[in-house]
Amino acid sequence: MKLKIIIITVIMLIIGAIFMQNYVYATNERAIDENTESKIVELKENVTNSLEDYKERYGSDAYGTVAYILNIVRIYSIPIGFLGIAIGAIHQYVIGVRKLDTLERGMAFIVTCVTLLIICQILPLAFAIFVKFGRG
Repeated sequence: MKLKIIIITVIMLIIGAIFMQNYVYATNERAIDENTESKIVELKENVTNSLEDYKERYGSDAYGTVAYILNIVRIYSIPIGFLGIAIGAIHQYVIGVRKLDTLERGMAFIVTCVTLLIICQILPLAFAIFVKFGRG
């Protein structure tokens, strides 16, 4: 039964890949209109201005760049950490009901994600304290 489902799925994927292609023809039109282009330029200027603000605040190009990168890591670590916690909880509480090794792996994954989340949240603060008080 599983073999039949796999064969049918592969055949459908091959047929879809062959017959459902989107052909793109070159035209004289621009790929990006002016509105989208202006938004992209505005986002680039905001990122550059933000990086320059960090460089001014920390008084050095190296410290400003590191602080900017740590701030980005701090922001993006929150959703990634919660996603990791959710995956670990699924392994522990859903899959781990029947398999004890998966139960232990799920708990280890949750602990790892929480630890990394805490480190990513505290690292920018520790860097700011180090730069403020540590470099005389």
